[in-house]
Amino acid sequence: MNSLERVMRTLQFEEPDRVPVYPLVAGVTRKLVNATYHEWATNADVAAEAYIRAADQYRLDAICTLIDLSVEAADFGAELVYPENEAAHPNFDKPLMETADDYLGLRPIDPRQGTRMGEHIKLCQRLVQAKGDTLPIIAFVFGPLGILSMLRGQAALFMDLMLEPKPVKYAAAAITETLLEYIDALIDTGVHAVMLDTLFASKSIMGKSMWLEFEGAYVKKLANHIHGRNCMVMVHNCGNGNYFDAQIETMQPEAISFLHLPDDVVSPSQLKEKYGRTTTLIGHIDPTWVAGASEAEVRAECQKQLDWYKKGGGFILATGCEYPANASLRSAEIIVETAETYGVYR
Repeated sequence: MNSLERVMRTLQFEEPDRVPVYPLVAGVTRKLVNATYHEWATNADVAAEAYIRAADQYRLDAICTLIDLSVEAADFGAELVYPENEAAHPNFDKPLMETADDYLGLRPIDPRQGTRMGEHIKLCQRLVQAKGDTLPIIAFVFGPLGILSMLRGQAALFMDLMLEPKPVKYAAAAITETLLEYIDALIDTGVHAVMLDTLFASKSIMGKSMWLEFEGAYVKKLANHIHGRNCMVMVHNCGNGNYFDAQIETMQPEAISFLHLPDDVVSPSQLKEKYGRTTTLIGHIDPTWVAGASEAEVRAECQKQLDWYKKGGGFILATGCEYPANASLRSAEIIVETAETYGVYR
């Protein structure tokens, strides 16, 4: 059974030969091709080679094309900083939007002409051509509120949500129109799924009703469009107490990648019981913890999560967020090894 077959059966809540595994390696893959972080993040050919080498060497069951959270914001005009050993981020001292009035100046853009979104489209194309017949390729897209936070700054955005809601919604709508075009271009490459990052849909950041008002309506439109293109919707949310119920209501995702338990469950067993037949669970090994854990500890944690979630399919063993970009890949290898042995269905 190849990885695509394994994952598809899992998404249908069936038990394949074993639990699929994907430790969400992204920036760390640059080490496999001796690339700088900047080269890996800005050159589709370099990133594709790195992802393909990681998939082959570490026997990954999927590739999710996470580069960093500034891909979309850069093409809207955000000034980026490219650190030597970590992901790119906006220049927080010079936000693109300096006042709430700037929301009204935001216009949809053509993502195919964007420097960074254009490279991401090329990356997906390269990966689908090289691996798409046997390996799920999942395109990663930051949600509208996340992009706005990159353009305005998170603290200022939170104030504007309360004091200037109409301009915020205007800008979110403009971003959504761009993302619809972006998603079309990504789906045209042949990717199997689009993963929407909805970080703000968690109790550690904002209330559920606020999220539904300021992002829920927009990601619902994106998800409906993705499903209308016969492509799968996946969600990534590594926030504490994320809103599974609201995200399922708005997006009907085939899978949710998560780090912490959702806000309405108190245990892994309750999570499996409540949501384990509604959406496939992807997670949720703590990537920060992995960086300092022993091999025995990593194995034990993987086995524990397999015991919690693997019965009946609907579970992919993974880290709950990006694998540490500067860590050894040995822990990723252990995660895969454990899925290949302890995660076998009998």
